[in-house]
Amino acid sequence: MTISIGVLGTGRIGVMHAELIAQRVPGARLGGVYDVVADSAKHLAERLGCKTFASPDELMGSKDVDAIAICTSTNTHVDLLVMASSHRKPTFCEKPVSLSLSETDRALKAVAESNTPVMMGFNRRFDPAHRAVRDRVADGTVGEVHLARISSRDPAPPPLEYAKVSGGIFVDMTIHDFDMARYVTGSEIVQVYAVGDLRIVPSFKEANDLDTVALTLVHANGAITQIDNSRQAVYGYDQRVEVFGSKGLAASENPYSHTTVVRSDKGTAHTTIPYFFLERYIPSYLAEWTEFLSVVQGATPSVGVADGRASLVAGLAAWRSYREQRPVKTSEIS
Repeated sequence: MTISIGVLGTGRIGVMHAELIAQRVPGARLGGVYDVVADSAKHLAERLGCKTFASPDELMGSKDVDAIAICTSTNTHVDLLVMASSHRKPTFCEKPVSLSLSETDRALKAVAESNTPVMMGFNRRFDPAHRAVRDRVADGTVGEVHLARISSRDPAPPPLEYAKVSGGIFVDMTIHDFDMARYVTGSEIVQVYAVGDLRIVPSFKEANDLDTVALTLVHANGAITQIDNSRQAVYGYDQRVEVFGSKGLAASENPYSHTTVVRSDKGTAHTTIPYFFLERYIPSYLAEWTEFLSVVQGATPSVGVADGRASLVAGLAAWRSYREQRPVKTSEIS
């Protein structure tokens, strides 16, 4: 059985997903694309050999589309999730659901009432190394979780215009790490304490944003997670997770671009780590799409809209913590 997926959005993320579906996901085909910029959709459709649609509703309602991928800008996600719920077709949606908690709840309500299967795009859950850390917690190898540590550092900051509409670092970037903290510890976040500064891009002050942050989370099971984020790691895309417990430790490291090691009288050298997120996470995106195909066939998604809500709550708590210079309980937000 080949599953036809229609992609909404032909920005960088939408193009990546469309290319993966068309070329690298066994059992899937690209059923068509839509974008508000018609020429962008047309050029992508011509390159990948699919058709374009005149509107999101036309794509969702097409008999040639079995499932939907929402890869548009964040401010459109809720309306598109509500529309997808009316069509009752399995839907994949990139994070975050919304920058607004009330709007996120509107999407949750529509999804629940229509019983539409929706999978959220927290792709780091599908990275083999990060998943192995979670698995060693889940199977008891690590024992009772005491501490977790997550480093997430981008190679270069986004443009100022992006920062102005992103919701800020805690909702745009750290949201992945909030989800990862919940995922690897197996416990909800109940308190957030955040500090931050502008150390890299002074102009981000215009966007009321930060580029360097550190957070301490407290989980319902008593575990503590520490997160650090930077918008500029000159050595590449730095993504590491560690969980320490009563029986030991499990940690994921960055992969190298290749396995060559050079040893000389000057020391031992490896090559660089991946510089861009596509280099780092293509295997996890493919694993994510494999799971989504099983969702289309009736499986329950392992990461849904409720997970998106939980991470947004943590992000909003982080902003309140930073502004009020105090720990904030997530119950104050939700």
